[in-house]
Amino acid sequence: MPGVTRRNLPHASFLFVTDAIDAPICERIVREHARTFALASRLLPAQKRRGAFAFYAFCRVADDIVDLADPRDPGAATRALADYDRDLAQALAGRPDAPVFRELLWAVREFGVPGGLLHELIAAVARDLSPVRYESWTELSSYCEGVASTVGEMCAYVFGVDGGAPAIRRALRYARTLGVAMQLTNILRDVGEDARRGRCYLPDEDLAMFGLTRDDVLHDPRLASDERWRPLMAFEVGRARALYEAARPGLDLLSVDAQACARACSGGYAAILGAIEQNGYDSISSRARIDVWSRVSVLWSAWRGGPSRRPLVGDGPRIAWRPRAAGATVVDLNINRTA
Repeated sequence: MPGVTRRNLPHASFLFVTDAIDAPICERIVREHARTFALASRLLPAQKRRGAFAFYAFCRVADDIVDLADPRDPGAATRALADYDRDLAQALAGRPDAPVFRELLWAVREFGVPGGLLHELIAAVARDLSPVRYESWTELSSYCEGVASTVGEMCAYVFGVDGGAPAIRRALRYARTLGVAMQLTNILRDVGEDARRGRCYLPDEDLAMFGLTRDDVLHDPRLASDERWRPLMAFEVGRARALYEAARPGLDLLSVDAQACARACSGGYAAILGAIEQNGYDSISSRARIDVWSRVSVLWSAWRGGPSRRPLVGDGPRIAWRPRAAGATVVDLNINRTA
C-alpha cells in the first residue's frame, strides 16, 4: 500500500489494516488512547461521534509518529511525518489510501472542516522533532495553538454552531482558547515523562520567576521535593484554570446536541489539574490520572447541566498575561472582548 505503510509508520501499523472497516478503526484508536473523550462521546449523536473519532484518529497518528520515534534514527520520524502530510494532501484531493484517511475525508466533507487546519496540526507536531525550548509564555502558547487549538476548531466544526457567521467566529475563538488550556494541562501532567524524552515545555521566564532552570527540569529527578517546585506548578495550574474559565462561554455557542459532550471533555481535562494538586504537584515521578468514578461523575454533571444559550458580547477572548510588578510571580489574565 503506497503512502503510509509499515515501513514509515512501524509503531502505528495496526491503524492501517486494509481489510478492516474504516470507522471502527478510528473508534478503536479513541477507546485505546482517550478514555475521557471515549466516555464523553456517548453524549454525541452518532454522526457527530463518528466525525469526532475520525479527527482524533488522524491527530493521534501524527502524535505517535513523533512520540514513538526511534532515538537511534531521528530522521525516520521526520520522513514519516512528511509522508503523512503528503498522504493528507492526497486524501483531501479525494484520493485517500488508508482507513483513517478515508474516514477523515468523509468527516472533512460532512462537517466542512478546512484542510488547512489539518496541515497546521502536522506542522506544529513537527516542532517536537527539534530540541524543545520556549523562552516565554507567548512562545509556548503559540505552540499550544498549533497542536491543540487546531483540534479545538475541528471539534467546533463537528459539534456545530448555531447562529450564523458571527456565532461561528466567536465559537472558533473560544475553541482555540480551550485548546490551549487542554494542551497546557497535558504539559503540566507530563513534565517527568517529557523530561525523560529530553523535552521541557515550561517557559524559561516562568522557571526563572521561581529560581529554576530548564536543566533542573531535565536532569533533577528529585525536583518535585524542591521548595521552589510547588509554587511554580501552582502558578501554572492557576494559568490553566483561567484559560478554562475564559473558554467556558464558548460551550454555550455550540449546537444543543453537542454541548454536553463539550462540557464533559472540558470538565474531564480540567479535573486533571485537581489530580496534579492531589499528587502534591509531583508530575516529575508520577503522572496524574483521573479514576473511572471521577470520569463518570464529570459525564453525569455534563449531562445534567442541559443545553444553555447565554447572550455573548464581542468575538471571544483575547488573552494577555502581564506581571503586576517587575519580578512579581503573579500575572493577570486580561480577557478583552471586542464589540
